[in-house]
Amino acid sequence: METSQIIWIIVAVVVVLALIGLAVSMSNKRKATQNRQHADELRSEARAQQGGVQQEELKAREAELEAERKRLEAERAEAEAERARQGHLQEHAKVEDQVREADRVDPDVDHRSSDYVPETSRPTETAPTSDTATTDTPADGTTASHVAEDHGHEPPSEQPGSGTHRA
Repeated sequence: METSQIIWIIVAVVVVLALIGLAVSMSNKRKATQNRQHADELRSEARAQQGGVQQEELKAREAELEAERKRLEAERAEAEAERARQGHLQEHAKVEDQVREADRVDPDVDHRSSDYVPETSRPTETAPTSDTATTDTPADGTTASHVAEDHGHEPPSEQPGSGTHRA
């Protein structure tokens, strides 16, 4: 092989390599251009969806606020119910204290018995049994035993219209 042929082969290889390099470079530029266009399209879609996302975020925040409001409302209602329960228990304790005082004063009731239980919800229309007694609270809030203490004498066995019955 002659030198000129070798030079022509080297020149041809260099030209082919240059053409391949040019083709790869153009392909990379075209791919970069396509990627930029695709990125722009994705950004445009994201901007278009951003309004919907903000609306959804607003709805979620409103739902959170509503849930918080309802939780606070439930807490207030629970606190109110607890106050009502406490008031009921206090009133019940006052009534029971009055009944215990009446039973302590009443000679017909053995309030020291081991099975003694103050009965605070006895009906006033029926006569009690011999081991129990009932008391009614007059309009002024005193019990029959308090009335007797205030006047210095024992209450009568039955006052007309008072609803207090003795066995």
